[in-house]
Amino acid sequence: MTDGPTLDEKPRYHHGDLQAALLVAAEAELAEAGIEAFSLRRVARRAGVSHAAPAHHFGDVQGLLTALAAEGYRRFLQAQAAREAEATGDAASQMVAAGLGYIDFALARPALFRLMFSSDRPDYGNADLLVWADRAYQHLEQGVAATGGQGIEDLGAVWAVAHGLADLLAAGRLDALRGLPGPARDAALAGIIRRVLP
Repeated sequence: MTDGPTLDEKPRYHHGDLQAALLVAAEAELAEAGIEAFSLRRVARRAGVSHAAPAHHFGDVQGLLTALAAEGYRRFLQAQAAREAEATGDAASQMVAAGLGYIDFALARPALFRLMFSSDRPDYGNADLLVWADRAYQHLEQGVAATGGQGIEDLGAVWAVAHGLADLLAAGRLDALRGLPGPARDAALAGIIRRVLP
């Protein structure tokens, strides 16, 4: 009896572990190859599994990109929560922190950010993706409401500024901001976000 697979056996992955490994490989493939060249076969090769494994777990390319987008929203909320944990408890500071977390996520994962917000490849009829996308939207709604914001005008203004900053910085624009040291850049971004808070 051996402790692991023999040389002629493929390693057996726990179901959840393989799905997680495929999502990691999918994000790396998306970042390197882009959405147009993205393929299940290359994701499988990157993960070191059979070419059938991604199809078995996710069905097709859209299924894998949908699962990746759902995971993206989960991490997006984590990035916001990390910034919020460092901020003071008043509603405006929490909303600014959420905006900074929004930008952190886009800068750390620009390809995933674009998949989530600029691509029609994920299936937004998928229940898991809908849950996480809705949580992200509700987080924004609740934050804006806590600052005294009302209606789509206030929500739209805050979202547009946070998203616009994130998208521009992730695309390598706004050099005047990108070139600032971390704390100075955060202070400048926070000042911009505060301008649109109710």
